[in-house]
Amino acid sequence: MTAWQERFAIKDRVALVTGASSGIGAEICEVFADAGARVIATGRNEDKLAALQSDIAATGGNCRIIPADIGEIDGAEGVVSRALAMAGTVDILVNSAGTAIVGPATEFSLEDWDRTMALNLRAPFILARGLAPKMIAQKRGKIINISSQTGVIALPDHAAYAASKGGLNALTKALMTEFAPHNVQVNAICPTVVMTQMGRKLWSPPEKSGPFLAATPLGRFGEPVEIADMALYLASPASDLVNGALMMIEGGYSSV
Repeated sequence: MTAWQERFAIKDRVALVTGASSGIGAEICEVFADAGARVIATGRNEDKLAALQSDIAATGGNCRIIPADIGEIDGAEGVVSRALAMAGTVDILVNSAGTAIVGPATEFSLEDWDRTMALNLRAPFILARGLAPKMIAQKRGKIINISSQTGVIALPDHAAYAASKGGLNALTKALMTEFAPHNVQVNAICPTVVMTQMGRKLWSPPEKSGPFLAATPLGRFGEPVEIADMALYLASPASDLVNGALMMIEGGYSSV
């Protein structure tokens, strides 16, 4: 292995990825496993997790699964304890699980608000709080939060989602200040709309996507692998000096 390959290597690192049942989380699991990481995938859909595990095994990768709803306190804390029991430590935590419930603020239910905050903001805190002590003890770790450009730039009908992602961005920076002295990096990725199965369903109609794309200099949305590749960089030693960053992957929307 050459020097540059070593800088980008995560071989044999234990990586816990939430929201792994589908979409960005599943893509990150596949990219990490392909890079040699020992993946622990967690999500609510056990059948989809099992299919992911099978796909990764078929290509020679290493993946174990933990079905759980981390939107519940017991579910999130249970993932921490089960992951540590499986692997002894977690070197890389990717908080990818999230929900996007949108609608006018004046009509938004408190139940939907609470669910959004529980999954998008509280769960990442619970997992980081539970896994960071091992990272600190070994003087090495990576925490990667999958946020959103909506946490930086306001969009209509996104009050709860934007607040949760803005909070996740602030949490990223706050945890960075505590963990950086122990060689634990905490960063966030802030993507545009990503063409997962759900993304294509919601954003394919031109009448909805048109104005958004017109304001994006690159003129397109993202693909899951583009987010996974950024996560791979942030998980690797190559990013050791990157800390508390909000990595905008949105085609230039925030620049105009």
